[in-house]
Amino acid sequence: MEGERLLESSHTVPAIVKMNQKSTHCRCNVWVLTFTVILLGTTSIWHSGITVSRLTSSEAGYLEPEVRIALSQNKHGSGDTCLSIPEQGRFDCYPERDRVVTRKLCEQRGCCFAQDINDSSGVPWCFYPPNFPSYILGNRTPTELGEVGELTRKNKTYYPRDILKLQLNVMFETDHRLHIKINDSSNPRYEVPIEVPRAAKKATSPLYTVEYSEDPFGIVVRRRSTRTVLLNTTVAPLFFADQFLQISTLLPSAYLYGLGEHRAAFLHSVQWNTLTFWARDTPPQESINLYGVHPFYLSLEPDGKSHGVFLLNSNAMDVALQPTPALTWRTIGGVLDFYIFMGPDPNSVIQQYLEVIGFPSMVSAWGLGFHLCRWGYESSNATWEVVKQMRKAGMPQVHTSNAISYQDAQWNDIDYMTDYRDFTFDPKNFASLPQLVADLHTHGQQYVMILDPGISSSQPPGSYWPYDEGLKQEVFITNASGSPLIGKVWPGLTAFPDFTNPDTHQWWFENLLQFHKAVPFDGLWIDMNEPSNFVEGSESGCPSNELENPPFVPGVLGGRLRSQTICASVKQKVSTHYNVHSLYGLMEAKASASALMKIHKKRPFVISRSTFPSQGKYSGHWLGDNRSEWKDMYFSIPGILNFNMFGIPLVGADMCGFGGSTTEEMCVRWMQLGAFYPFSRNHNSQNEKAQDPTAFSESAQAAMKRALLTRYSLLPYLYTLFHHSHIWGETVARALLFEFPEDRNTYSIDRQFLWGRSLLITPVLEPGASSVAAYFPRGVWYDFYTGSPLVSTGEFIKLPAPLDTINLHLREGEIIATQEPATTTWVSSGNPLHLLVALSQNTSAKGCLFWDDGESLDTYERNNYTYVEFTTDKNELTSKLLHVNVEATYIKVGTVSVFGVKFQPSKVIVNGSPVPFSHSSNQVLIVDKLHLPLEKEFYISWS
Repeated sequence: MEGERLLESSHTVPAIVKMNQKSTHCRCNVWVLTFTVILLGTTSIWHSGITVSRLTSSEAGYLEPEVRIALSQNKHGSGDTCLSIPEQGRFDCYPERDRVVTRKLCEQRGCCFAQDINDSSGVPWCFYPPNFPSYILGNRTPTELGEVGELTRKNKTYYPRDILKLQLNVMFETDHRLHIKINDSSNPRYEVPIEVPRAAKKATSPLYTVEYSEDPFGIVVRRRSTRTVLLNTTVAPLFFADQFLQISTLLPSAYLYGLGEHRAAFLHSVQWNTLTFWARDTPPQESINLYGVHPFYLSLEPDGKSHGVFLLNSNAMDVALQPTPALTWRTIGGVLDFYIFMGPDPNSVIQQYLEVIGFPSMVSAWGLGFHLCRWGYESSNATWEVVKQMRKAGMPQVHTSNAISYQDAQWNDIDYMTDYRDFTFDPKNFASLPQLVADLHTHGQQYVMILDPGISSSQPPGSYWPYDEGLKQEVFITNASGSPLIGKVWPGLTAFPDFTNPDTHQWWFENLLQFHKAVPFDGLWIDMNEPSNFVEGSESGCPSNELENPPFVPGVLGGRLRSQTICASVKQKVSTHYNVHSLYGLMEAKASASALMKIHKKRPFVISRSTFPSQGKYSGHWLGDNRSEWKDMYFSIPGILNFNMFGIPLVGADMCGFGGSTTEEMCVRWMQLGAFYPFSRNHNSQNEKAQDPTAFSESAQAAMKRALLTRYSLLPYLYTLFHHSHIWGETVARALLFEFPEDRNTYSIDRQFLWGRSLLITPVLEPGASSVAAYFPRGVWYDFYTGSPLVSTGEFIKLPAPLDTINLHLREGEIIATQEPATTTWVSSGNPLHLLVALSQNTSAKGCLFWDDGESLDTYERNNYTYVEFTTDKNELTSKLLHVNVEATYIKVGTVSVFGVKFQPSKVIVNGSPVPFSHSSNQVLIVDKLHLPLEKEFYISWS
């Protein structure tokens, strides 16, 4: 409860006080205080007037062995004090990457120096001593939501313009959400302009407690039920200068996830690993900042519970992880605005996070089909020919083993444009583009085009409406003189729209509307929106000022904020680019989604390269310019898992790779994996050999077709998962640990993943493999194709994996709806349903189906949908209609397959009447030719 002290002992750390309790102790400057508390255990000792107590490692959530630390009152950076701090307890005092720190530089900052030239692990040489000055907490006052306090600093730091007086605002917003905000108490500062919920009253039964160290300031957040420490910021000093904000915390374990966008394993390494956040156009590589920024992490606790932390800040930042385990947030602007989500399981953590940033929009059904693209078709006729070949291979009358057929959308890259200018199409090479799009629509297919934000600025006045009108409406980002900042992208010299300006959204809509009249596109692919710039800053360079050259620069690729983008100091409608740079893709997506809704009066389809929290409300994401390499295939799985955590479930990677040339084997395996990306697109670069499915041998095409057929058959289930994501914030592609947090074996698994809670996907990610090692959590798992059971005790099992197969398994206790696949999602939607029932060991199962017209806006919100629950218990399957609309009248349940029926039934009864059935030796009961209307409840029993 709020009045609890930090230590459950008569010997307490005087620096730690409860909520709403005055502190009467003397000042204690001990930055290693809590770290010492964690390491030492329960007896009080005294060292030079500093009280140190003992806290067990389990109480603190600290997993490392106990180590004694001796404290002294020596001056900063000298004596036994520095030497006594263990390596894992060192918090970096000199994080600059542009120089090698020396003893002189370090001690100029008043910090400890311990050099080890033979250590390449990343242990800092320069680190904070125990008595490094920080803020003092005082004047705490209750509020309607929690309390506010005053943070004051007496000593300036080594960064310019310290803010010496801050406000701490602790808000108990809900029982499962704590909001902590540290801001300048005197002057307004930039804050991220996205909508977040405003709590009306204080939580009555919070799952957390909050405790403070007043001098030096620190905050400790515990889980009330277990007293596990989730946050403990007493381990290092708080910095809050104008352009350098830093706060550190202990972590309850080394199991940490999220913190995107980076190319890495799903489980982050905490071995001195620094992650940089600043949107950047660069092909994905390890250890660099990439296209998007998502400062959110999910942390597992020692008992398997989990919590999440979100820093709402869009400035350039580093997040430093270390094996303590601990984490340091280090940003160069804005405020420290933290949300803590209590879970207690991973799924609920994500749902609580999305309650703050917004749930994803509902995707159009066609967006879940197969998409095909390449840069380098070079003409609309060549594009059209690829579409025709896909159709020809899949026409119903062509019964060949290599039929592909399954394609919902055809895309074009920038080669469709006239000289790469937005809102144009090449009148020579793409003259037939309008006819191609009309033909796609005739066949129930869609067309998606690329747009880059850079608008050509070098055309004669009056000849290029997007630029002329943009100048007139003043929608472009301007330099200090008030003229548009001119950079260089694909069309040459370009201006950049300011999407933080509402007028720009209207201008963007007008351009799209005009182009749609000529080429009635269905979706948008917004690329290069970090924003990317082929010159550094602008054609005329950037001014030399504190925004272009801040006192600290995070580890951004290129070493400068303006590298591969525009000047940081230019002014936008909301703030300087220094503050809003990483919001560019989000704001463009918001403008694009709004425009498409106005044009089509349907759900918008937008795929964006750059992303930021709340992006899922407006767009999906693809993982960028990958390469045709096996490791890129592997990294795509952590990528899609992370973006599902970030609230952007419509995500995928370029199947078969964008850069380089694929091999047939690689492309088959990647198409198998990509068939289970939530967003499924094959795309490659110019001057590489074709990699659309029809470009390969008949056997390869057959394997690709099988994977796509399986995807299309699963669309009712996948669509239902997207509905759950839209209304509840559930993930679509899901890490195994989300469903099995009690199973520590799942914590690092990122070569397999789940769709929802039901379907386990195990791809082959290595060349020449004919088998794959799959982890199966404890329970019964059924082969998706045959229904044969596999009983696991929680173990890795070697599975056959011939080139034409991707292994899929249904989890016991689940019911999913599948459908006879057809050439597009629209054609498929009228086919009969096939229910797959995977019985648990106690012969029960459950599932559900969401159904609507697949394209209208707000069908759930307007009650224009059907929702059916399926339940199996005691050898009877029943359907229950929770809501029904006219769309349900167009669909019937044709087949039911029940996996795990261990006895040979003597009869099967459907709605009171006996029907034919079959039962196989692998315990599968099949009842077909049912013709059960979806809009009517039914029951099926067997005995």
